[in-house]
Amino acid sequence: MKKLMLVLALMLLLVLSASAAEPFRVGMECNYAPYNWTQTDPSDLAVPLPAGYADGYDVQIARLIAQGLGRELVVVKTEWDGLPQALQSGRIDAIIAGMSATQERRLVIDFTSNYYESALVVVVRKDGPYVQAKSLADFAGAKITGQLNTFHYGVIDQMPGVLKQTAMDDFPAMTVALSSGRIDGYISERPGAISAMAANPDLTYVDFAEGDGFAVSPDDTAVAVGLQKGSPLLAPINEILAGISVEQREQIMLDALARQPLQK
Repeated sequence: MKKLMLVLALMLLLVLSASAAEPFRVGMECNYAPYNWTQTDPSDLAVPLPAGYADGYDVQIARLIAQGLGRELVVVKTEWDGLPQALQSGRIDAIIAGMSATQERRLVIDFTSNYYESALVVVVRKDGPYVQAKSLADFAGAKITGQLNTFHYGVIDQMPGVLKQTAMDDFPAMTVALSSGRIDGYISERPGAISAMAANPDLTYVDFAEGDGFAVSPDDTAVAVGLQKGSPLLAPINEILAGISVEQREQIMLDALARQPLQK
């Protein structure tokens, strides 16, 4: 009897250990501060990568979700274009990468409720000709771009008279192009623009009053967790997100903005 109880106890311990060690593999590009970035030094909030460490708003939201699921957070650094394929192939369990739940993406990905909401702005140089722009029409003649395969690039078509440039792979590339004068501006969400300003004092951004900016749906300027179609994680993650207050989300973003590495 004692031997049987010992065996059962060992089996239970193995089951619990396996459950606790089960990874929650989250894909993000780790190159889109303040949502996600790569840093060289460890910290209490950063998650190890094969090379360096991942941190940012997305990482902290992913951490809360992993805790709620009782799983170990593993960040899988993935190029933006490769995130949907990594999800569908099963290489990652979720996309938490500042991704908007657009209608096109919903065709192949299930999305949770939103975990952050923002607005679109145009990042420009402080000494550039468009720093005083108030409306989309004020950018006529400007060379504007956005990140490849994002709705940011598509909304440039709403700006009358702009010279739409080739889409770029990531935000650091656009920041370099803007600082060097190759472009006059790029489309960003407000947190990303604030992040760019912190790292590049020569940059600022143009915000718009209601009615003067881009015509987009609320989901376009919000971000959500992407999951495989029919994923059983949808309901539990939505429940976890519902327990994170708006105030807590804003504080997480403010903290991310304050500690982001100032890399140009």
